[in-house]
Amino acid sequence: MIWRVPGVAALLALVLGAGGALAAPGQRSLPRPEPLPPPIVAAKDETYPGILRLQVDATDLERRIFRVRQSVPLAGPGPVTLLYPQWLPGRHRPFAQVEHLTGLKITSGGHQVPWRRDTVEIAAFHVDPPPGARSLELEFQFVSALTSGQGRTVMTPAMMNVQWNSVALYPAGWFTRRIPIEASIRLPEGWGYGVALDTASNRDGLVTFKPVSFETLVDSPMFAGRWFKRVDLDPGGRSPVVLNMVADEPASLEMTPEQLQAHRNLVIQADRLFGARHFDRYDFLLALTDELGGIGLEHHRSSENSVSPDYFTAWERTAPERDLLPHEYAHSWNGKYRRPAELWTPTFNTPMRDSLLWVYEGQTQYWGHVLAARSGLVSRQDSLDALAMTAAAYQNRIGRTWRPLADTTNDPIIANRRPLPWVSWQRSEDYYSEGQLIWLEVDTLLREKSGGRTSLDDFARAFFGMNDGDWGVLTYRFDDVIETLNQLVPMDWTGYLRRRVDEVAARPPLDGLERGGWKLVYSETPTAFFSADEADRKITDLTYSLGLVVNRDGDLTSVMWDGPAFRAGLATGNRLVAINGRAWSADRLRTAVTEARTTGKVDLLLRTGDRFRTVSIPWSGGLRYPRLERIAGTPDRLGDILAPRP
Repeated sequence: MIWRVPGVAALLALVLGAGGALAAPGQRSLPRPEPLPPPIVAAKDETYPGILRLQVDATDLERRIFRVRQSVPLAGPGPVTLLYPQWLPGRHRPFAQVEHLTGLKITSGGHQVPWRRDTVEIAAFHVDPPPGARSLELEFQFVSALTSGQGRTVMTPAMMNVQWNSVALYPAGWFTRRIPIEASIRLPEGWGYGVALDTASNRDGLVTFKPVSFETLVDSPMFAGRWFKRVDLDPGGRSPVVLNMVADEPASLEMTPEQLQAHRNLVIQADRLFGARHFDRYDFLLALTDELGGIGLEHHRSSENSVSPDYFTAWERTAPERDLLPHEYAHSWNGKYRRPAELWTPTFNTPMRDSLLWVYEGQTQYWGHVLAARSGLVSRQDSLDALAMTAAAYQNRIGRTWRPLADTTNDPIIANRRPLPWVSWQRSEDYYSEGQLIWLEVDTLLREKSGGRTSLDDFARAFFGMNDGDWGVLTYRFDDVIETLNQLVPMDWTGYLRRRVDEVAARPPLDGLERGGWKLVYSETPTAFFSADEADRKITDLTYSLGLVVNRDGDLTSVMWDGPAFRAGLATGNRLVAINGRAWSADRLRTAVTEARTTGKVDLLLRTGDRFRTVSIPWSGGLRYPRLERIAGTPDRLGDILAPRP
């Protein structure tokens, strides 16, 4: 018998069948794809013919419900699509909490009008107004989170964070900067508020704001609270800069003259760094709270920030929190006024692309820490110790051996900012702090090559400080960054940055430390900043010895890939029960690591669900904590970077 091999086409037909699907004995049904619904109408850069009006009732504190009425004038006859904002600047990912929008009812002329949700764009609602209709009247609720599992807490008995994108819809077909809206909100009796909007009236708890564009409204969130305090950070300045504070308890609002001056210094040092302002006013919104959900989010003329209630009252312990305001303030220049072209979109439902976040966030991370030091919000020593922690993290970020930094700019969308089981291997949003290290390299390189005449300060003034008084948005691309760097010090900046951003690199970007006159070392004693960070995060951090982090309940919250704990079989989610035969405590764990210098191991009893097991981790290196050490005989460029500008 001779076996004849069929040709490729015949073989495919035999295997797949006529319909192109895998063939099987007997008859097979072969479906065909249904067509997608028509795309949402494209936005045009024209003024919307009418003013939207928004009324929010935010007085239901116990049930945390925002009740909304909204009037949308119609631009003409025909179908209308209403959009719930989904892609928000600063979020770096789609963030429409559309599941919290409930009770939507639309009427026109007193008659109810049906609506239907788009089956692809779930934040879009299609409406067919009746003939002759002139407006749509909307009623709905934003039912905010009651527990942490339902989302971020934005309303408590003492304060609230009003994000207008959660309580408003807008008509598709227009750039959001061309849609005017008048907003009002009813607050609980006696509450104060901070917001970067101009108040038209405030009567009996109903606050009405002057009309702005829908884009500006969404970019101007509100903090309001029972205990509220406003402080002027720029007395006599050409544009107001104020600190609006809310707190769980009134005692948290008390600040010393020295603390106030440090925050005022932030404004002074930012002016000296950037040399321009791109806002007519700036409102820091600061919540001192354990109850409101944590946030640090930039806006062009304000920022949303939350810190612990003892931010002021336990100042000696809160240094790890005090780069937050400088970071978000720097974003007014980098990220809001100057914005990567792929991160500016004409509507809040147009997808954004995050490829330049290592500039947007990475350089802002750099300036946030620098401005914190220059203003006196943190000490020079704390700044050095914080930088040591960042350098150590990326010296041990083993994921860099397979994944380039550029790819981590996709993480807000890939991981949706959820916790990861193996962050040292998977990598996370490393463009923040690894980006900070890259920009330290650039700064020290500029200083070295120019003999100290040029620095990244000059880049900040040239790139972010242009067009003083322009309150719009000026986009940039990678080539614009390169062009400005070459104007300062000509060299192959494209190759230099592409190697650090686009290529897999086992070696971390630590040249900036050594060029700055310092090196990363490890000691058996943590720095004061490291200990404060542990206390703030309620953890025991043994990353650089056993390769694990444990919280106050004994749960392993991080295990370093291929570290000692990893090689012994440990993983996040394990619970530490006992150490060397005795009940777990943070002090006993540290003592066991120290004693392992002699014994060569640490024995742990672990629990995972209802299973118990004993694990022995080989280790003889003792405790290891990062710090910076001066390199003798070298210029202290890092010290110069952190020094305040006269």
